[in-house]
Amino acid sequence: MDGVLVHEQHAIPGAAEFIAALRRNDRRFLVLTNNSIFTARDLRARLAATGIDLPEENIWTSALATAAFLAEQASERTAYVIGEAGLTSALHEAGFVLTDQQPEYVVLGETRTYSFEAITKAIRLLLAGAKFIATNPDATGPSTEGPLPATGSVAALITRATGVEPYYVGKPNPLMMRSSLNRIDAHSETTVMIGDRMDTDVVSGLEAGLRTVLVLTGSTTRTGVDAYPYRPTHVLDSIADVVPLVERWAPSAEELAGG
Repeated sequence: MDGVLVHEQHAIPGAAEFIAALRRNDRRFLVLTNNSIFTARDLRARLAATGIDLPEENIWTSALATAAFLAEQASERTAYVIGEAGLTSALHEAGFVLTDQQPEYVVLGETRTYSFEAITKAIRLLLAGAKFIATNPDATGPSTEGPLPATGSVAALITRATGVEPYYVGKPNPLMMRSSLNRIDAHSETTVMIGDRMDTDVVSGLEAGLRTVLVLTGSTTRTGVDAYPYRPTHVLDSIADVVPLVERWAPSAEELAGG
């Protein structure tokens, strides 16, 4: 989402046309974000304000992926959560009770107001035996004033205090890619991952067996690609350059028939 469709709450040229092309050609798709602050409904409204018409069911956040993962893993479904509505709502929907009384998990997500008191509570719960989950490893997040500390930075603080490493669910964990594929009943062989970061988007796509497209409207520059030991399938200037490829990459009649 960020760096591909929008940048600082403004649509990137071609983003609305790209989503429209996917819908017009009946392509199954999800828009992914490591940001766990907002619910899918919130994000739909924020995108609509930029001119991008995206159904709520086509948004998949690290908070939703975390809730789906924990729903399969948890035995007690209790968690102490540091995060905002995107994360707490997702966990409630998955049947979790949010508590600071002997929770099975400490779940860390993004918030604009990290509380020293809440971080201290998380540290004590982990030392008492709770398991540590974080929505994503991003060290910083964007703002109009500059970078903000994000989940990965706060997780590092908690790990230093406890010696407990979190399990990160969001990108670049290919688990998020697999949960995305399952959500739209897709297969890696016929799916493309489009992102603006080599260290999260492209690597998670590669590790999940997807073709990858890097667009140069976000974090990674064209010269920066060479710093990595892996390469995307395609490098394009922006999402506008992907619009004409939507029809070209449509499955053949044989593929549609299962041939």
